Amino acid sequence: MQRAVEYRTGVLAPAEIVWEVISDFAAWKDWNPVHPRMEGEMRIGTPLRFDLVVGDAPAQPAEAVVQDWVPYEQLHWRTKRLKGFVTAIRYLEIEKMSDIGSTFSNGELFMGPLVRFVSRDERRRLRAAFTRMGEAVKARAELLWSQRQNTPT
Repeated sequence: MQRAVEYRTGVLAPAEIVWEVISDFAAWKDWNPVHPRMEGEMRIGTPLRFDLVVGDAPAQPAEAVVQDWVPYEQLHWRTKRLKGFVTAIRYLEIEKMSDIGSTFSNGELFMGPLVRFVSRDERRRLRAAFTRMGEAVKARAELLWSQRQNTPT
């Protein structure tokens, strides 16, 4: 059994700009309302340490392991819940739609024998958080793209 939560949005900026936004962990504190702290490196099997903000709750420290990453396309990390009986794959994905447009998706896939304990209410709160993050990525990428378009070469 699996459960999933996802938010997708169109971005008026090239996929490379969106990747620049999500791959710069040090800058997440400046724009990311869901993960205001992200530490680690993009290398399969390496740990990530971050804060997670869902709803009005205070930031919760968390750890994950990089599951997969493909430059300019995706970053996936894995966490364990309920004493390891639920695995959660958190993903950030970019799809190039044109030279100046892309789609950004972020979500989480839950699987394991106790996945039924990932409640509908929790998934609703996560969807709201992922919506905030998706809109923040969009705003940041579109601002960077706009600034670069208006910069004389």
